[in-house]
Order: sequence, then structure tokens, then C-alpha cells
Amino acid sequence: MALNRLIQLLFPFTLPMTLAAVDYAKDIKPLLKERCVSCHGTVKQKGDLRLDAGVLIKKEMHQDLLSRVTSHDEDERMPPEGARLTESQVAALREWFAAGAPFPSDEAIPKKPSEHWSFQPVKRPAVPKSAHPHPIDAFVFGQENAPAATPGALLRRAYLDLIGLPPTLDEQERFSSDLSDPSDAAFSRVIDNLLTRPTYGERWARHWLDVVRYADSNGYERDAEKPFVWRYRDYVIEALNKDKPFDRFVLEQLAGDELPDKSLETHIATGFLRLGHWDDEPADPATDRYDQLDDIVSTTGQAFLGLTIGCARCHDHKFEPLATRDYYSLVAVFNPLERPRKGRTELTVPVDGTEVYTWREPSAKAPETHVLVRGSPTRFGDLVEPAVPAILAKQQPPFPSGNKTTQRRLGLAQWIASDQNPLTARVIVNRIWQQHFGQGLVTTANDFGLMGAAPSHPELLDWLAHWFMHDAKWSLKKLHRLILTSRAWQSIKSPDTLMRYRRLEVEAIRDSMLAVSGQLNPKRFGPAMKPGIPAAALEANSDKEKVWQASDEREASRRSIYAFIKRGLVVPMLETLDLADTVSSCPQRQVTTVAPQALSLFNGDFVNQQAKHFAARLKREAGDDPAKQITLALCREPTADEMTKMHAFLREESLEQACRVILNLNEFVYPE
Repeated sequence: MALNRLIQLLFPFTLPMTLAAVDYAKDIKPLLKERCVSCHGTVKQKGDLRLDAGVLIKKEMHQDLLSRVTSHDEDERMPPEGARLTESQVAALREWFAAGAPFPSDEAIPKKPSEHWSFQPVKRPAVPKSAHPHPIDAFVFGQENAPAATPGALLRRAYLDLIGLPPTLDEQERFSSDLSDPSDAAFSRVIDNLLTRPTYGERWARHWLDVVRYADSNGYERDAEKPFVWRYRDYVIEALNKDKPFDRFVLEQLAGDELPDKSLETHIATGFLRLGHWDDEPADPATDRYDQLDDIVSTTGQAFLGLTIGCARCHDHKFEPLATRDYYSLVAVFNPLERPRKGRTELTVPVDGTEVYTWREPSAKAPETHVLVRGSPTRFGDLVEPAVPAILAKQQPPFPSGNKTTQRRLGLAQWIASDQNPLTARVIVNRIWQQHFGQGLVTTANDFGLMGAAPSHPELLDWLAHWFMHDAKWSLKKLHRLILTSRAWQSIKSPDTLMRYRRLEVEAIRDSMLAVSGQLNPKRFGPAMKPGIPAAALEANSDKEKVWQASDEREASRRSIYAFIKRGLVVPMLETLDLADTVSSCPQRQVTTVAPQALSLFNGDFVNQQAKHFAARLKREAGDDPAKQITLALCREPTADEMTKMHAFLREESLEQACRVILNLNEFVYPE
């Protein structure tokens, strides 16, 4: 539009050019959302002005709005912060106003924050009438048919979903013979069996470790190892294997040292609070102290509540009904904590004689907590007491006082883990759904606020959350079983179904390779192992000899969850294949497609090493018969075409090279 006006000024005798009409949905609404709604929307209405729907922008406002966005007076111009609107943006507004400010007649006016779906109490909707007996299927399919995948595909899907390893030939044969019984019953037995295996906890603990930003080192320049932090990782694995109720899981991680029945295990659980990155020599210790508290508050908000509360550290949240006071009321909960350290060296807390990586509360007397004006540790504002975000509670929960600690964390944890909190059950049910289907019912797993995605099946989400709390008694294994016995989960994957095609996480890829090569070390728990990494990966480090002492091959062949996660030096294979970012809570792994992934899987040292072991295993178990070798290698009956091609390949190349090719089949990278 600015270009059109320039052309007309330069060539005044030409016919006027036809200008494209400004489109409200494409040009105006995105502009208002980006630059205006944070102060003039549902959360805030400065000057009693709302600009988040066309019907709210009255004709008498037009001239004033144009004056404000074009004003050169810094006290008058809008928006008051950031860059001014561009000439083309102002021209678009002017043209839209001149046209009468048209907007779609069916445009919805955003609801008040208090009416937002996730802030409402969890209620159990009625299951729809359906031809499907399973409640999930009744919500998803109604009366529609839902064809299931083949038994073999479902078996592989279940194994990779629940334990992160493919079924062996023996396991496949047992399942096939078991299908003489009704298939639903046979498959239910498979699910029950997998949920009892210790490998279930090793698989699903990794998902939780992503959410709580787990790593074995602190990050920053020296990136020192966190002493005994692996005990927290082991705690999560064991808690999942024991099917610890999720509400208890929450209590132990936030306040395990304040529970009446506290133990070594519950103390270890509070390692959750100390998992964040840490600078052992900060330039500004006061700011660093609040950075550490911010890490705890932000992670607690995202992991358990699905709220981006950390955005309210410096000012009221721009897009959510979360005030700065809400943020610092949560800071007040954690402010009594002290980080055990001696200079640059982190210290552990002795509990019953083993060393525990956690914070400690030295006194039952809490320090004062103030709102920090603009987030500055030198500008104290109002004094605040512990509280939960006001939007979530009509009445604040009690925060008890204690004799040895303040008990503030226990008060918060008890509220988070209660059915009075509308978010916790919804958030964890959605996380489990996401891992089984590739996408959550709410696609923004860490954001259930106004700016998060709306649920695709809101009634199903609430039914599951209510069922999880009241019927399953917060049992994650019961939730897994409910989901996996549904036709929704068992359906054929396609773009039109809930089941999404997705690549396996790098841990499942690596562990599957170790399993089929015969090298998987089943050793559980204990200090992390360090896989071998290329020398080139060490070049950026000043102390190449000490920064990474690789474990021997047997130790390094343990499951990937036991790999040392060094924030400043991630194992290249894990990093290339999209290991979670450990700086903050990771709601879902990124899935990239870049050339180094193919190079790592075909030319990397690890894959070539496993191909060598794989070939040796085939010779031991299948002898020199190529047909038996191929069948054992694929862990299934090959198709006629596959058999022909593999025979031809083996006439030209070694069995080791054939194994290298097989390890690069889609079957090692995708569940199906």
C-alpha cells in the first residue's frame, strides 16, 4: 500500500491503481493480537479498551486509535513499548477503518480468563452412546467403524510404546499361538506383561526426565557433574515400575523431606528441585539466586500445572491471567531453600548415611519474600506470602507451619496433587496420551493457558482426568492399560486418525540396536555410563583428556537412559537425533530431518560396532544358512522380495555389511 501511494505521487497522471482490500483475518487481527491484545484483551483492558474482537472496536474509537499509533509523544504513542507500527501497518488500519472496519459476523468474542476451559473444575461427562463398548472409542468414533492394525503391528507398537524394545521372534511366536484365544484377551495379556517388566520404568522415566529438565551436569563454563544426581533418575524409574500413584509422586518431588512419613526415597525425590542448570561462579550472586528460584517456579508450573508462570517474573503476564504477585507468591514457597555448596563445589545432603542431591531448609522460619520491581533483585516491592495463582483457587489452600522446615512446599504440593486443582490430572493424562499417540489431545503439553491449544476432544480429556483421579486412583499403569485396549490406539495409522506417524526417540533407536546385536547390558541403576564419542566432538574443550572418560564397551552398552547427559557435551548421536533440551522443561521432542542423522546411522562408530556384533550373533544362532540369518536378522518372516534382495546382497557383501543395512531399515527408526 505504501508502494502504491509512492507510485501515484511519482506518476500523478496515470490511472489510479486498484488496491487490494485489507483483509481483517489476514491483516488486521494478527496485528492487533501481536501488538495490542496484551494490554487490551481479555486479561487486561487498559483504559477500559478491548481490541481482541472486531465487534468491540467501535467507530468512535477509530480516529483516536490512529492518533495514538502515529503519535510522536512517547507518553501518548501506542504500543508504548517496542518498535512503532510500520507505515504499512498504519496504512492497513487506516484503510480498514475507512472501509467501515468490517469483520466476520460469526467472529467469537474471547471468553473471560475465569471461563477458560482448563481453569474449570474437572467434571465427568457422560460417555456418548456408541457402537463401541470402550469409553475412549465412544468419545472418538461415536457410531463410526474403526479398523484395527494387524496383530503383528499392534504387538510391535505395544513393545516399543511400553518398554522401548522390539519383540523377539520367540515373543512374536508366543503371541501368534495365543491368538487362538480371542485376540482382545491375548493382547490384554501382552499389555499386562509389559507393564510388569522393569524395562517399562526405564522407557517411561525418560519421558518424565524430559519434562523436569534432567541432566547429569550443571552447564555453564565448567559444567561440573551433579553429585549423585543419578539417584533421582533411579527414583523415577522405580516409582513408575511400582506404579506409585501420581498424586504421591507429586508430593514426594516437591516436599518429600516435609512428609510425615519421609524416608530416604522421598528425600531423593526432591532432587527434582535441583535439576536445573547452575552457574558456580555467577557475576551477580543476587540475580543468580532469583534465577535458581525462577528455574524451580517455572518448571513446577509447566511440569505439574501446564502454566507458563515464569513469564510473570518481571511484569504481569502479557497473555495469561497470571500476575507478578502470583509468581512471587510461588517464589515465597521455595525461598526458604538453600543450595548446599562450598565455594564452587556443590555439596550433597546426608540422609541416613548415603549422599542425596537436593536442597535443604535450614530453619522453620521463612525469609521475607517481596515482589521484585521489573524483576530486579535490588528493587523490593510489596511483601508477599505463599499462595497459588488466584485464577485457580476461589479460596487459597492452607499453608501449614512446621518445626524443622516451613512446610510451605508441602502445602503447595498437597494442593497441586488434589482434585481441587483443575490442572494436574488434565496435564498428566494429556502427557501420557501424547506419548502413545504422537500428539496430545492438547498439543501444547506445557501450556494449558489462554495461549495454549484448545483440546481436540475436550469431553474425552475431562472424562479421562476424572477417571484417572477417582477410578484409577492416580495409577499410571491403569491409564496405560485403558488407552492401549482402545480401538483408538489400535487403529491403523493414517493422516485421518489420532495415531500419528512419528520417529522413535533416539534412546529407543539405540536400545533396539543393542538388543538385536545381542549386546544390550541389562544392568540397572547406579552412576551414569559414558558412551564413546568421536575425538572431533572434544575439540572445543580445553581439557580434552578429562572432559569425557568413556566407559568400557560392556558398561556403555546399557540402556540409553543411563547415559551421562553433560549439558556442554552431548553425545553426538543423541544430539543429532533430537535429544531433549535440558535447559528448561521439554514438553515434546523436536523431530528434525537433517543429513547428519543418516550419516550417524549408517557411518557412525556405534552402528558399525553393533553391525559387527549383530553378524557374530547371527552366525552363532543361525549358522551359515542365509535364509535363517535373514529371518533372524529381521526378527520376522521376510517378504519374498526382501529374501531375494538379501540373498543377492550376501553374494557380493559380508554378513556384517548386511547387518549394517538392516540396522538402517525404517523398522529401527519407526514403530511401524
